[in-house]
Amino acid sequence: MSARTAGAVVSPMLLRLAKEHATGALIRDHGTLYLVDGRVAYARSPVAPGADVLLTAGGRQPRQGRISAGELEICHLGALFDAAFFALAPGRGPARFQYGAVHGTPAAPAVRPVPAADIERETLRRRELLDTVWPYPAVDAAPVVPRPAAPGQTVTPRQRALLAHADGLRTPAQLAWALGRPAFHVLLEIRRLAAAGLVTTPPEPAPPVPYEAMTHGAVPHRAVPREPPLHDPAGFAPEPDIALLRRLRDALEAHL
Repeated sequence: MSARTAGAVVSPMLLRLAKEHATGALIRDHGTLYLVDGRVAYARSPVAPGADVLLTAGGRQPRQGRISAGELEICHLGALFDAAFFALAPGRGPARFQYGAVHGTPAAPAVRPVPAADIERETLRRRELLDTVWPYPAVDAAPVVPRPAAPGQTVTPRQRALLAHADGLRTPAQLAWALGRPAFHVLLEIRRLAAAGLVTTPPEPAPPVPYEAMTHGAVPHRAVPREPPLHDPAGFAPEPDIALLRRLRDALEAHL
């Protein structure tokens, strides 16, 4: 963990439940964590495909004896961390805990529960990695809109598969389900593609007006109106300066 994330806390409630050795379901806006004696035994999120989807997409069928118990446990642990990352994303509503609740998923094997501190640490690491690659979280939930590559610009096979399925309507989460890939891995590749200027980066939403500015007769600050952004003939909004500079650099290097 870097100095920037040292001391940061994703979910104080999760850490408190861990200290209490609680058993039950921590329910949040984007998913649920199931605790056994204060450790995370299972996680689910509508954003992240489950282990069954990942195994099927990879051509693995545990019921047919084509995968060992160790491989199956590793797959379910990976799916647990994937779902936990999205379940712990900031939400609008308060989290709640149902003592004694179990996940009730018979297909999940008996994997070793993960300490809550490990879930926190990995979630922070993933958040920092995303921001290091491309610090524009608006791409995470927006439809993935491909952009033309610069002359000589190449992509990896995984990125090529993502772009082939990106129809301008599917979000990163929908692409993860369509391809049967971990949602975080897809999100990371989308950020890399956005940094390279190969998918559109939508504008960040305007920050809300502070509540204090709306009380006691105070007049909220009004931003100076700006001219509407120009659009290219294909209908795409201009990318941030960093992406433009990278595309220009790649184009120049291709002609050297």
